[in-house]
Amino acid sequence: MNNDMQQIIVSGLGGQGVLFVTRLLADAALGMDFSVLISETHGMAQRGGNVISHLKVAPRGGPRPLVSTLIRPGRADVLLALHPEAVSVHGYFLSPAGEAFVNSPGGAGRGHFMDAGAVASKLGSPVSSNLVLLGFAVGSGKLFCGPEAIESVLTGIGGKRLQTSLDAFRAGCAAFSRADAISG
Repeated sequence: MNNDMQQIIVSGLGGQGVLFVTRLLADAALGMDFSVLISETHGMAQRGGNVISHLKVAPRGGPRPLVSTLIRPGRADVLLALHPEAVSVHGYFLSPAGEAFVNSPGGAGRGHFMDAGAVASKLGSPVSSNLVLLGFAVGSGKLFCGPEAIESVLTGIGGKRLQTSLDAFRAGCAAFSRADAISG
């Protein structure tokens, strides 16, 4: 990230961990001494409906202060789509130069696609697909933080699933490196 703000949309279905991914990113930004604003829309989350969060991150004292929690359409720098339909539902938030990271076995059009669910299942933790996709996005270098910032937050949270969470996140980071090497 340059000295400007980064605007991130996280979109998924209820139960996919949209709010957890947003919390990880926000805590990583705070750990890096950035300013952070978050807005969440739960909608029909308990019934598997769409959930979206808006996250703005900027260096403290930067040229553009954070003034609104919501990202305007066409202004997001990054879209983390935890399910394939998230692009059609919330893709309009993405700026023309923005990057989409999509949990999908394949895809056409704009974005970086990976089957995060398959990777998480191979690790024995299908519910960790959100961390795999986050790792995929962080591994791209397009987010404001590197892998160490997210790993530090995960380690701080701890718990009995810590190693599983770290493994899922690291698998996503490695998957982007492999995809970049293949396409580059």
